[in-house]
Order: sequence, then structure tokens, then C-alpha cells
Amino acid sequence: MRKLPVRMARWSARHPWRAIVGWFVFVALCVGTGVSVGGNPATTADFRVGEAGRAEQLATEGGLERKPTEHVLIRAGSGRSLDPAAAGAAARDVTARMERLPEVASVAAPVRSADGGALRVPVVLKGAELDGRKNVGPLLEQTEEAAAAHPGVVIEETGSPAISKGVNDQRAEDLALSERISLPVTLVTLLVVFGSVVMAGVPLLLALTSIAAALGLSMVASHLLPDPGVGTNLILLIGLAVGVDYTLFYLKREREERARAGGRLSSAALVELAAATAGRAIVVSGLAVIVSTATLYLAADVIFSSLATGTILVVAVAVASSLTALPALLVTIGRRTERRADRRAARGACARRPRPERPEPGRVFAALLRPAQRRPAATLVVSVLAMLALAAPALGMKLVDPGKDTFSRDIPAMQTYDRLTDAFPELKVQHEVVARSTPERAPEVRRALAGLGRRAAADPLFVRAAEPAVRTSPDGRTSVLVLSVPHFANSQPAKDSLRHLRDDHLPATVGELAGVETAVSGDVARGVDYVAHERGKLPLVVGALLLVTFVMTVLAFRSVAIGLLGVGLNLLSAAAALGALVLVFQGTWAEGLLDFDSMGAIASRVPLFLFVILFGLSMDYQVFVVSRIKEARDAGMPAREAVTAGIAASAKVVTSAAVVMVTVFSGFVALHLTEMKQMGLCLALAVLLDAVVIRMMVLPAALLLLGERAWRPLRRGPASAASAPAPPAGGPDGAVARTFENVR
Repeated sequence: MRKLPVRMARWSARHPWRAIVGWFVFVALCVGTGVSVGGNPATTADFRVGEAGRAEQLATEGGLERKPTEHVLIRAGSGRSLDPAAAGAAARDVTARMERLPEVASVAAPVRSADGGALRVPVVLKGAELDGRKNVGPLLEQTEEAAAAHPGVVIEETGSPAISKGVNDQRAEDLALSERISLPVTLVTLLVVFGSVVMAGVPLLLALTSIAAALGLSMVASHLLPDPGVGTNLILLIGLAVGVDYTLFYLKREREERARAGGRLSSAALVELAAATAGRAIVVSGLAVIVSTATLYLAADVIFSSLATGTILVVAVAVASSLTALPALLVTIGRRTERRADRRAARGACARRPRPERPEPGRVFAALLRPAQRRPAATLVVSVLAMLALAAPALGMKLVDPGKDTFSRDIPAMQTYDRLTDAFPELKVQHEVVARSTPERAPEVRRALAGLGRRAAADPLFVRAAEPAVRTSPDGRTSVLVLSVPHFANSQPAKDSLRHLRDDHLPATVGELAGVETAVSGDVARGVDYVAHERGKLPLVVGALLLVTFVMTVLAFRSVAIGLLGVGLNLLSAAAALGALVLVFQGTWAEGLLDFDSMGAIASRVPLFLFVILFGLSMDYQVFVVSRIKEARDAGMPAREAVTAGIAASAKVVTSAAVVMVTVFSGFVALHLTEMKQMGLCLALAVLLDAVVIRMMVLPAALLLLGERAWRPLRRGPASAASAPAPPAGGPDGAVARTFENVR
């Protein structure tokens, strides 16, 4: 592993065009293979957890599973009353239109609202519940045509399929907007760093090709782990960030070595030097991100598995591009620069010497680093206390599984949904009680379920309905009762109704029948059980994450102290970012500033996912900064001087990388989906805190206080993979090795 980056860089440097063409062929193969095999979307069964999942499994086995259902709402225009004749004619037309569609399974009789101001036509689609969003398009078209044919009434459509389609369409528009924001800003940042259009274009080129390859591979991987439709977003998010970062670290190191060599080394030799340092750090960093992200598989959740797969694939491909295509591109660009210099020299012009990289940090970096140098103990205490204060709100974090009522009202189907639930409050939430027994007990079970319905009707948390309808499977084994609640799924009354149902009403009725299996599902149950499932998996995932992070750091730097320090700093930055997340999104004060409607809680998937991803991204900076410090120490510097030298050598490039990451992640704050806003803000803030507070204040202060104790070796043996051992000698590499020793 230690020699792999150097060997790959050497081969790419000697065969640059083979490496470049080979990289683009690899990308084309990944994309082509992915498109040819197609993706494997997750099914409803893949999302099932807890009692709600068990209830859905029982209902599915009896042929009573939830079907994708649309509601065509017919109402009067603003300020007018509904004309019964016009509404009836419109309902008949809608029914006839829908019944002719091959996507429709059945159309129920029109239902009038309690106040008589609206009429709705329920339409059941064919296929599984998650297939509705793919098949709802023709229904929406027919609704639009019916609305045009009946100008005397307002005809509009909503339902889970239409809402899901609207959310997907909005997400696609948001991602396009994010790309339009992040790509130009990233390019400008790289232009400032390198001062060259060509050099600035290299990181973007490799990042975008890495994203394309990872997207193709993710389609193939979906046949092993189903795709719930969120992996693409993450591949774009993480791929652009780490792809640019890895290339940036490599490019800056190559330029640094070029400036040190002063024209005495060829481009191939300089690339090999960069591979021996930055290349190895990239490998260690990439492995750390991959291993830490893999702990998400322990959550046993289809969404987290997809997120882990997307992150692992794009990081692995980004590392591969940095070890193969990047050295080849640098050699090609370097040789062209050398030929131009030779031509200028031949004409008698003075060849411009490479501008030496300054080993000292700039004024801003020096100011940030000065407190740690002069008063490390005080700096450590103040910085840690400030981070802990920012992390404190995380102790009051509330989790919620986002439902339909949390989606953006910019989606037309959501606007119609609000009008539908105002007219028909019983459609806000429905609990599904499933009971399974032997066929001969079907009448007994139906009577018990009917008794449960009457008992719930007397509970003020439930809708007071007529005699409850119980559906029974053809084989008589399974029966389902649907109970309505006039509250939105994420509201406390809706959750209280589920608790009453599970703890009181069900045990007192169907629960008294021996040998009858029961379970409750529905929108509320799904959310409550999903949050409980995540809470149960949290200790396992976090414990595994801390362990693998510690082991990776110890193996990289051969120091237990550095391993413990790395885990502690990662915990600190992640906790501070999550605290800020709670501070911003759990309250209402920032709603107008960031354009969102507070859920009074954090989306349940966000904290665990961010905790894992932040650990991985923090390892990026940890590896690159500590690697430079260790290089200086291995070159003979005392521990305290090595800290200052390593921070000075890495400050500019780490800050440039942080600017790119913060830009990419901040773009997600402009999206409509609150869950994506939460992720974007938290990631951007975490990277900023990590690059400025952790790496410029806390880390140097801690290392200065530890002194030589920080580098006490785990055992005697070869240098670590993240440090910079001398490159191999032999042939032209011998000159590289000698120069390497000289510049050290």
C-alpha cells in the first residue's frame, strides 16, 4: 500500500496518454454498463421496519396492501358556492376519463365534503405503492383536460403519487440550480489558487468524470442494494467536494516540489515526488472516508445503505483518478510548459522561474495560528469551550420522519393537498390495523375489529365515523381496519392517537383474542417506528465509527496519542455542527432567512448520516495536516517546530479545499426540501469549523502541549503510509530519491 501511489504515478508519468485515454475509457465503461443494466429501484418492502413494517407485510401477504391513490378535488372558485349540478357533471366526466386509462385500477364513487363545498373522486392506480409516481402522469393530464372542459368549477388532483412526482421534479430543478451555483464558484476559487485556467480546469474535469463513473457504478450496485432514489444526490454532493479536494492537494504539492527543484527535475520526477507525499495521503484519506462511511450499513436501512454505497463509490473513484489520470495530466501539462521555456531560452529570453511556494502562512493564517503558538493551553481551553457551547443545543435535538405535510408548498400537488385535507380532514392521517388468524376465525376477528373501530370513534383523537368498514382477504386469514385521524402525521395529537391505539384500544379488543397476530401501520406508525429503529441502531453505528476512525488514524501515523486526538477532534467538530443544526432548524427564528418552514425537529435521517460523513470528511484534513507535521518531524525538526512548519505548509491548500467544500455544500441550503437544507448547512458549517477552529487552533495547541509524546511510536517498524518516506531509487528514480532527500 505504501508504494502503490508511487508506482501508479510512475507508470502514468511514463505513459501519460495511455493513462489519460484509459481513464476516459474507464469512465465510459462505467456509464455505459450502468445505463445498459439500469437501476434497481427500492420497493415498498425494502423500507419496512418495526411493527409498521410487520403490519404491511401481513397485509401484503393477504392481498390487502396499501395502493397508490389519487384524489380529484372538485370545488367552486374563490368567493363562490359549489353548484351541485356542475360538480356532478364534472365528477362523471373525471370518472369516465380515469376509467379509460390503463394505469387506473378502479375509480370510486364521488364523496361530498361535510359542508358540501367540495367533491372528491378517489382513483386507485395499478401496481405497487411506490410505482404511483411513475404512472401518475396520464392522470394529471386528464385532470387538466377535465378542468378546461368544466370552467364552472375548479378541478385539481393530488395524492401520494402526484406529491411524490412533484417532489422529484422539484429536487431535479434544485440540483440543477445547485450545480449552476457551485460549479462557477468552484472554478473561480481554483483560478485564484492556481492563477491558470488550465490548472483550475483539471480538478473540475476529474471531479466531474469521477461523478459520472460513480453514477454508472451505482446503477450496477443497485442490483445488490436497491436504490431508494437518494444516492444520486449524494454522489453529486460528495463527488464534487472530495474530487476537487484530492486533486487540489496533489496539484499544490506538485507545484511546491517544482518550485523547490528550481527546474532541476523533469515533470515525471516531480509527479513522483508528489505521489510519495500527497498521493499517499490521498489514499489514506480516501480509505478513512470509505471505512467510516461503511459503518452506515450497520443501520440496516435501505436509505443509509444507498447513501453509504454512493459515498464509497464516488470517493474510491476520486482516489483512483488522483492516482492515475492526474499524474498523467500533470506530466502532459508540465512538458508543454518546459517546451515553452526551452523555446524562450533559445530565443534569448529569460525563462520565467517558477514562483516559489511560501512556507509561511499568510497574515490571516498567521493570526489564527499565533494564539496556539504563544499560549497553547489557553487557546485549547477557550476553543474547546466555544465548540462545546455551540454543540450544547444538540442535547435537545428532536427527531421526526418527514412526511407529506413537511414538503414545500411550491409544489402544486401540495397546494391541492392542503385544500383537500381542509375539506376532508379524515384524509390527513389513517391508521391501518392488521389482524391475521386462521380462516375459520375470520368472523370473530371482523367483529373484534369493528368493536375496535367503535371504541376509537369515541376517542376525541380519532374521526367520529359511521360503522367501521373491515376488509378481509379472499382466504379469510387477514383482515384490515382503517381508522382516520384529523391531524397531520407529525403532530403530537396524531402520535398520541397511535399510542392510544397500540397501548389501549387494540389490546382491549382484538388483542384479547388468543392466537390472533396484530400490528398497526400507517403514516404515523411508519414515522414513529422508523425513528425508533434509528435510535436503536445509533449506538452500534457510532461505536463502530469511533473504533474504525481510531484504528485508521493509529495505523496511518503509528501513534495512539494521534489516534485519540483525531477521534476527539472529529467528535468536537461534528457535535458543534449538529448543535448549530438544532439551533437553526429546530426553532423558527431562521425560517425567513433560509426560506423554510420549521418542523420543530430535525429530519430523522440527517443526524446519523451527517455524523458519519463528517467523521470521514474531517479525516481528510486530519490526514493532510498531520502528514505535513510528521514530514517535518521526520526531517529532523523538533516536535514544536514541526507543528508550526506543518500547519504553515498546509494552511493555504486546506483553506482552499475548505472553500470549495463550503461552496458546494452551501448550495444545498438554497434547495426547497428542508431535509436537504439541513444537510447542506450542517456540512458547510462543519467543514468551516474544522478547517479554521480545529486545524488552526485546537490541533496545533494540543500537539504543542503534547510535544514529543504525541509521536511516541506504537511499535518499531517502517514509516507510516501517510508519512513521506524516500521514494525508491534506481535508474532515473535515483535522482528523484537524492533530490527528495535534499529538499527535505
